[in-house]
Amino acid sequence: MEGASCSYTEPCRGLHTTAAASYQLAQISSIPSSPVDPRLLAIIAGVAVVVLAVKKLFDTPSRTYDPNNPNVGDEYDSWTEEGILEHYWGEHIHLGYYTEEERARGYKKKDFKQAKFDFVDEMLRWSGAEQPKRILDVGCGIGGTSRHLAAKFPGAQVQGITLSSKQVARGTELAKERGLTNVNFQVMNALAMEFEDDTFDLVWACESGEHMPDKKAYVEEMARVLKPGGHMVIATWCQREETPATPFSDKERADLQFLYDEWAHPYFVSVQEYGRLLEGTGKMESVDIDDWTPQTLPTWRHSNWVGVWDPWPVIFKFNPFVWYKVLREIVTLERMHRAFDSGLMEYGMAKAVKKASPAPAAQRVGAAVAAP
Repeated sequence: MEGASCSYTEPCRGLHTTAAASYQLAQISSIPSSPVDPRLLAIIAGVAVVVLAVKKLFDTPSRTYDPNNPNVGDEYDSWTEEGILEHYWGEHIHLGYYTEEERARGYKKKDFKQAKFDFVDEMLRWSGAEQPKRILDVGCGIGGTSRHLAAKFPGAQVQGITLSSKQVARGTELAKERGLTNVNFQVMNALAMEFEDDTFDLVWACESGEHMPDKKAYVEEMARVLKPGGHMVIATWCQREETPATPFSDKERADLQFLYDEWAHPYFVSVQEYGRLLEGTGKMESVDIDDWTPQTLPTWRHSNWVGVWDPWPVIFKFNPFVWYKVLREIVTLERMHRAFDSGLMEYGMAKAVKKASPAPAAQRVGAAVAAP
């Protein structure tokens, strides 16, 4: 018989096993089934509905960018007044810098706020600027970088600009507390700055390009106010370069759209595009770009970890709206981490030097006549 193992010296083991299994099944089927408690079913259904509703809520962006009513300044006014962002992130509202050794040891072992200062120092080193006399910080936040540069270069004058009046007030307050007189803050649109041409030796833009609805005008305006021979350095969140060979998938497009909308960003571009924009001004040379994703990636989860260990400033607000808002930020920080970790997003760095101005025609003629 198929499935049975028989011989002249051994019993048919397969037949015995099959019979035993049939007997056990008969015994099991004879056990009366207990009805499921309707209350348990109701609880399970209720939990499932709540989970789906919460997922839908957090998957729906809360601050979609409106080109007719940009609200970036209002959002930063709100965060500045609440004080939560400053408590956790310190004076620098940008990502931190983690060396390869620090990443190997584990980001939790590094001071979260110190990582921001380290980023500024690394960005300055990478820029190639030396002893600038006039510095412009485009998108200065509450002025952490502006004050750091003002202290590092006491002979320089540092100007910070932002769309948030609350950030200007807080930045000014902190500068006075530190006795810094060579730094100033103003509310100003980076796409239409009020400065004269060729004003600054160093134009610094750290994580402000994300908010700009016109990246070309943003780069051109910074190039306009930069002195010939001056340095421009940009640090910004970028999406990867899309090419015909590597188009965005539907999921990638959906993920990007969420990241645009949740923090009121008009759109991102690739770091390669920033390089092209710098070259396209016709005023810049020594253009260079880099990807600092590995050095900055730990910031996203480090930020959430800091909140886990110190939740009290949020809890003691006793404000359900603040609690909800912070929960959304936690979710978005994790989504940012995944986007950068997967390669969908990149931390772009771009730098360039402004070309020397051509000599006036009369001066060129005089030089030609004087030449032997």
